[in-house]
Amino acid sequence: MILGLDRLEQKIGYIGGVVAVALAAIIAPHLFKNTVVTSTAKLTAAKTCPTTYHLVHAICQNTRLTHPSDWLPQFLEILLLGAAVAFFSYRRKRAGVAASALLLGLALGTAGLPFLLIGGWLIVRAFRLQKYGDPSFSGSSKRARAMAQERKAARSSGRTKAQKSEPTARTQPSPSKRYTPKQRSRRR
Repeated sequence: MILGLDRLEQKIGYIGGVVAVALAAIIAPHLFKNTVVTSTAKLTAAKTCPTTYHLVHAICQNTRLTHPSDWLPQFLEILLLGAAVAFFSYRRKRAGVAASALLLGLALGTAGLPFLLIGGWLIVRAFRLQKYGDPSFSGSSKRARAMAQERKAARSSGRTKAQKSEPTARTQPSPSKRYTPKQRSRRR
């Protein structure tokens, strides 16, 4: 039960797979033609631009031509990990969806935050399901409170039994010949 997905988690996994394929589709046009990427930098203290940058309207800009092969690794990464999220959602494998989503989230950086949230959410739900038997927040909270009251009742009943019985004096263990060093006799 812990390794499988319920219907809600499966739907979230499908949505994550669709979002990943949409991100791959955004990158896809860069795979078929050369594109121009413009980056900016701040002016130095001497009011000059860093090397390879040109001053344009008081902003340092660098225009670079990118080849389609520059975009291919990221495209494949998004496409394969997004497909893995969707595939493991279809197969109802929690560990596969969580691992694929976390890897995709880490690979995408800031844009991967939704995938990090999905993977973390699945792991937290698996923990709750294992510990409390219910993956929902409200169900696990109720179960945790019930478990705490059971422990408290067991502790209080254990104290009353211990108070009624006489405390027994603990005897010191006999010295071991192997580990206890020999004692010198004390002279006065």
